[in-house]
Amino acid sequence: MAQSPKISVVGLGNMGLPMAALLAHRQFDVTGFDVSSDRVALAVQENVPCTHDLASLLQDADIIIASLPNDSVVEKVFLQPDGLLARTDRRAIVIDTSTVSPGTTRHIATLMHRAGHGWLDAPVSGGAAGARDGKLTMMVGGTDADLADVRTVTDVLAARVLHVGSSGAGNVAKLVNNMLVAAHMLTAAEALRLGQAAGVQAGDLLKVINASTGRSAVSENTFPRWVLNDSFDSGFSAGLMRKDVALALSLARDVHASLPLSTEVERLWNACRKTCPDSADFTRVGSSETQPA
Repeated sequence: MAQSPKISVVGLGNMGLPMAALLAHRQFDVTGFDVSSDRVALAVQENVPCTHDLASLLQDADIIIASLPNDSVVEKVFLQPDGLLARTDRRAIVIDTSTVSPGTTRHIATLMHRAGHGWLDAPVSGGAAGARDGKLTMMVGGTDADLADVRTVTDVLAARVLHVGSSGAGNVAKLVNNMLVAAHMLTAAEALRLGQAAGVQAGDLLKVINASTGRSAVSENTFPRWVLNDSFDSGFSAGLMRKDVALALSLARDVHASLPLSTEVERLWNACRKTCPDSADFTRVGSSETQPA
């Protein structure tokens, strides 16, 4: 890997843009790409140079960071026959921070390795604020060698880089985490509704919960920061949460794991689509107006 690698960030959404901006601020040689002209304009305002030529971007980069919404987009970007798979001039490593199916990850990683390139599934937790400040948690699947080659980049993006296994393991860990977050949002909202109905204010209930054994990141951070003040602007949509829950249950079927409680979590998330549509912030599911039945 070059001492001053050329870095491409593909996908300048709520996570990709702050990651690209942070790298630019730290004086990395970074170029961004997004299909949205609005996101490109925002990136330029953050001093991230951008290109509209994805093919050239993939051909020029030493390290490619992907932040894309789903499996099909990741496949569309990286499995083009005349794209990265056809590149032979030098080795590139992809850091895919998207949350996708572990099966998709393993399939793409196999093809990339055959073509002489590296692939790390490296989904992240910590939201847009964590991406902006370099405080993410990154859960990585892939080889030790590939991770070692990009540590100068991952250590800027994330406060914790956790190598959890071979290809696909990072996405397994992310789906497990988000399955819990989806459940915690529902149980915390339900518990607070009970306490409020019995005459105790939500803020006082959270003080007790967060000083006791019922606490979680949802009670300590999500509800105080985005729910109780009705801001609902964490930067992560309800649609993406539903996607991750569906991926987790698909994985459960693949590995023959029975998850009756998680199946109910998916049903409840789907039951509140009218009051918490896919376009809404996922934290809106904690609102007193959103009560899945």
